[in-house]
Amino acid sequence: MAHKKGQGSVRNGRDSISKRLGVKKFGSETVIAGNIIVRQRGTKFRPGANVGIGRDHTLFALLDGVVKFDRTNRRVHVLAQA
Repeated sequence: MAHKKGQGSVRNGRDSISKRLGVKKFGSETVIAGNIIVRQRGTKFRPGANVGIGRDHTLFALLDGVVKFDRTNRRVHVLAQA
């Protein structure tokens, strides 16, 4: 009779923590300066008017306004509110 308990597989059970990427503020949403609009790997979306880009390719608003996504050029703009 075996006196050792069966051991589970050691090869499984590892997973990286999720990075929470993606669009954080969608089109026509109001943002304030400094708000993150998109977290991404690489430049899937590119910065347009009043949008800055971080060194990890994060897009953020440079001034208060409304988010607009340009579907043709994949650019993100922040339009100043009047």
